[in-house]
Amino acid sequence: MKRLYFLLILLTLLPSMSSAWWSDDWGYKKNISIDVKKLQQDGMVIPEDAYALIRLHTGNFAFFADLADKGKDLRVLAEDEKTPLKFYVEKLDPVNEMALIWVKLPKEIVTSQNPSFWLYYGNKEAVDAQEAPESFDVSQVLSYQFEATGFQDKTANANNPSETTATVAEDGLIAGAASFKGAQIVRIPASPTIVMSPTAGWTISTWVKFDQAAANAVVLQRSGTPSSLTLALKDQKPILEVVDGAGAKNEFIGQSTVAPGTWHQLAVVATAAELKLYVDGLPAGIFPVVLGELNSEITVGADATSLRGFNGLIDQLAIFKIAKDANAIKFDVQMQGLGSALLTYGEDATPDEEGGESYIVSTLNNVTIDGWVIIGILGVMFVISVMVMVSKTIIINHVNGKNKKFEQAFAKLGQADLSALNTQRDEEEDEDEAALLFSLTQDGSEYSGSSIYRIYHVGVEEMNKRLSKAATTNGASLSAGALAAVKTSMDAVLVRENQKLNSQMVLLTIAISGGPFLGLLGTVVGVMITFAAIAVSGEVNVNSIAPGIAAALAATVAGLTVAIPALFGYNYLGSRIKIISADMTVFVDEFVAKLAEEHTS
Repeated sequence: MKRLYFLLILLTLLPSMSSAWWSDDWGYKKNISIDVKKLQQDGMVIPEDAYALIRLHTGNFAFFADLADKGKDLRVLAEDEKTPLKFYVEKLDPVNEMALIWVKLPKEIVTSQNPSFWLYYGNKEAVDAQEAPESFDVSQVLSYQFEATGFQDKTANANNPSETTATVAEDGLIAGAASFKGAQIVRIPASPTIVMSPTAGWTISTWVKFDQAAANAVVLQRSGTPSSLTLALKDQKPILEVVDGAGAKNEFIGQSTVAPGTWHQLAVVATAAELKLYVDGLPAGIFPVVLGELNSEITVGADATSLRGFNGLIDQLAIFKIAKDANAIKFDVQMQGLGSALLTYGEDATPDEEGGESYIVSTLNNVTIDGWVIIGILGVMFVISVMVMVSKTIIINHVNGKNKKFEQAFAKLGQADLSALNTQRDEEEDEDEAALLFSLTQDGSEYSGSSIYRIYHVGVEEMNKRLSKAATTNGASLSAGALAAVKTSMDAVLVRENQKLNSQMVLLTIAISGGPFLGLLGTVVGVMITFAAIAVSGEVNVNSIAPGIAAALAATVAGLTVAIPALFGYNYLGSRIKIISADMTVFVDEFVAKLAEEHTS
């Protein structure tokens, strides 16, 4: 059974094994998997030509200092750790420890039982391998991330704006966003690559956030001959203003509400016979309309005349030359949104570890300074508790052994001479029991260290005094008062001996009661810091919370580690002390009884 326990502990501490290392030039790797259970719960599957957004922050990544300049050493590989994947870094901030990385998922991941990919890093000499234009599927013809470096199309089509009056806002959904204040606009000129034909179908998606509901604000507008499409917000409702292929005007109101102060995704999907409107990945209306080809310029944030302007933020504007299905749109929302929990971040591994740190080491790496202060205090308490338990065990064993030896000798005495064992008492017998080394090496009486012997010694001294007085008055008899005085003196020594035996036991009670509370304090502080970091990073999911919470709970574990051994030790030592105390009490009664039999008439 002991071997089984040892094996279980060993398996807990060992890091998980992983597959072969891709390149020895890279010092670290991290496995990132897609939560299949989450997809199943939400009724989704991984769509073809899907993208993953990696959000790295202090909660799931601890090696920002090991990244090369501008993330040049980042590499993304498929599950087999052989196939490189296209990716690009939208934002890398090593100072604030945050990174946003887009990855084009391979088609094979759709059929994988455990879909995942690998992020390699830790090579200062690596060259930049980002390929933003190649990271997009051919069906995506426009992608505006609204980065601080400028508003540009990230796809290979380079459909860059001809006019930009909107400004950059740092608090976008994903890194930066375009800020509109009514009259500001982004114009995207007409281009053959972004012609939107209802025959092939098309999709427009974007994220919006506004502080106050507008009476009628245009998010995006585009026209053709004779058709046109305007996506607008009216009284917190998304609306589609459409001129169909026959020139008829229509206004379609979405069934969902777009609340202010929150990011919402709006998506419009067109086919040959209908338009579909989605809000936050959920259907908000299906409208039967035959729309003609849209091939003019695109205006974002206002209509072509800069009227009906939008007040708020717009981020992640994308146009696809296919009609995306509901599953793909919902997957994008789940992947891009702040509450996304689709990605699970594994432990960071090195070539030597082949799987990275154990969970225990990883948890300790995430403990904050406040947590380490608490754990340090608990460590001191643990050391003191162990010292007390060890020293008290040695002392109690010594006292108990000497008591047994004295009791055996005392039991052999007859009533003839109770003072036969009263040998000369050394001064060393009065030493404090805290002087542990001295008590083990002293050269005193045969019964030195016996608490019962010290009681006996005092009893004999008091008896001799009383007998000397009694000899001058009434022979060798002791009165009842004299016997009571002898017993009182012996009881006083018994109390002092109990005090010695129970000394320092209060330190164990402090560890038992105070350890868990100190641990709880560390956990509460750690949880507060974790949630504060999550609020800053903007990612609220179990993967960002779990490392910080686990590290915070380490303080509680430390508190229990102090309290549990102290509790066991306190109960064990307490029972041993009670036995010795009972032996001393019984001895006093026996001694006084024998004294009464011999010296009373």
